[in-house]
Amino acid sequence: MKTVGELELSGKRVFIRVDFNVPLDKEFRVKDDLRIRAVLPTLNKVIEKGGKAILASHLGRPKGKPSAEFSLKPVGEHLSRLIDRPVPLAPDCTGREVVERIAQMKNGDVLLLENLRFHAEEEKNDEAFSRALADLADVYVNDAFAVSHRAHASVHGMTRFVRECAAGYQLENEIRYFRKAMDNPARPMAMVIGGAKVSTKIGVLEHLISRVDFLVIGGAMANTFFKAQGKEVGRSLVEDDHLETAARLLKAAAEKGVKVYLPVDAVVAPSLEICGDVQQVPVEKVPKDKLILDVGSKSIEVFESVLKNCRTIVWNGPLGAFETPPFNKGTFALAEFLGSLDALTVIGGGDSAAAVKQANMEEKVSYVSTGGGAFLEMLEGITLPGVAALEECCARF
Repeated sequence: MKTVGELELSGKRVFIRVDFNVPLDKEFRVKDDLRIRAVLPTLNKVIEKGGKAILASHLGRPKGKPSAEFSLKPVGEHLSRLIDRPVPLAPDCTGREVVERIAQMKNGDVLLLENLRFHAEEEKNDEAFSRALADLADVYVNDAFAVSHRAHASVHGMTRFVRECAAGYQLENEIRYFRKAMDNPARPMAMVIGGAKVSTKIGVLEHLISRVDFLVIGGAMANTFFKAQGKEVGRSLVEDDHLETAARLLKAAAEKGVKVYLPVDAVVAPSLEICGDVQQVPVEKVPKDKLILDVGSKSIEVFESVLKNCRTIVWNGPLGAFETPPFNKGTFALAEFLGSLDALTVIGGGDSAAAVKQANMEEKVSYVSTGGGAFLEMLEGITLPGVAALEECCARF
């Protein structure tokens, strides 16, 4: 798979699939620009080499129709301030006006196409739409890891009709760090997995059990494992239809010699909204009328005692309801601890990435992935359509 730095770009129309699906506030200003900043090395390289940078992204879920609410205009304005040069917004992502705008571009210019998902054909990976996008480009660059698990026109389909395809620096980094952590990791290797549901991560857990030395489980998904062990979990979120799955996963881990660590204590309360009656209790003594909303301090001590000796740690999913204080302590404590280690620490998933950022540990951990679903699918051992498309393009030409 080629990377953008290997290409001759001067004077060429460089179509860069980026992921500018960022949160906006009520005034339509960018609230978190992590995904925008992630593409700057690739964009700056194209500008530096005299390419004509054509940026394409989706934003939100406009359901195949134009909508002012999901226009990329505020994203272009934010990017313009970051790179200190104009980033005009095209009226669409295909069509005569777009072709004319691109024809007027000079070397080093940047143009942002309007939301790809204003066209239903994008998500359908429609061939005609793929060809229309490909007609805008001499070179295709994928720098949108977070959508590379989608077989969409701008991620997969159009690569069949562009002669030169390459990975951007951000996509290259995502794959490099992932493979470093998962394909041949420095041992001992641990996976910390949290979040709400076991059901969304069954494939991940099944795939990882044969690869890790230690498995640390937190978040609401731990409740399903507790109940499978016969523990009282009160009114906590539990997936009753996956109790057998949880028991099977624990058995499989034991058979493979993988040590699984579940929380030993929990922070409980009547609800997220009623925080006046917060208690820390052993997991064997969860009150029947309470919810488990975070791991307790003793659990963090146990997790840290395991992780401090690991040389590779991958973390996906928060340990509690970290968006709502005081149930953020466990997740933030883990983020701060990982930031202090001399180990390869790879953070994946939107919530985990957000927690690391809020804990001011972005620069302390080894790598923070910009992908949620894409990161999970790679953990599950699935080849991403966007990555496969680049490899196939390079093999053809």
